[in-house]
Amino acid sequence: MTSIREALEELRQGKRDVDSVMGIISKGYDDIGCAKIDTSRERRAGCPEVILCEGKAMDQIKGIVGVMMAHGSNILATRASREAYEAIREVCPMARYNELARTVSIERKRIERPSTYIAIVTAGTSDLPVAEEALETAQILGNDVRLIPDVGVAGIHRLMDSIDEIRSARVVIVIAGMEGALASVVGGLVDRPVIAVPTSVGYGASFGGLSALLSMLNTCANGVGVVNIDNGFGAGFLASLINRL
Repeated sequence: MTSIREALEELRQGKRDVDSVMGIISKGYDDIGCAKIDTSRERRAGCPEVILCEGKAMDQIKGIVGVMMAHGSNILATRASREAYEAIREVCPMARYNELARTVSIERKRIERPSTYIAIVTAGTSDLPVAEEALETAQILGNDVRLIPDVGVAGIHRLMDSIDEIRSARVVIVIAGMEGALASVVGGLVDRPVIAVPTSVGYGASFGGLSALLSMLNTCANGVGVVNIDNGFGAGFLASLINRL
């Protein structure tokens, strides 16, 4: 499938006419058989399509990255194994891997950053993989991010030592497993939007994050919104939209 860049080059060389190129541009996606890559998403929604590596074959991932590289966009791949990272490096040696977050980032262009920042707060160290996914997402979208880890309610004094930094953020992501109480505590202390992320961290009755999810959904604190269990990407993306308003 011909990319927009290739079509424009063929137009310049006289190998295509204007109508042919306009047909490719207006289509808005590149069909490579296994995937239809939404190449118009950045123009339409402000961010290019993000690659979920989980469940994809290595050749499929490489094909998708190759198309996105041709369009010059920044690239983020989530839930990426080490094998997926090595496959992406075959297409783009400059790809960067965050093993804890399981993300691959390729920064092709520098995005102007707003003066405000996003705070990411975790209840425990075990929540860091989800926090790192949120951080990598927000950063590739052009945001400054401050990570404040391990300040859960079992030692609430740790949270209070960082409360000024949290209150100064434009938006706060709170990530917690177990009973998920930290989101309610932070929501009651700040006048900023709080994005709560339940994690699957916890013992038997946490039901793989369902307990934290229900606690966060039932919060009595105002201004708290909740994303899905372990959804660091969703939280980072939403925080970016808020921070860049």
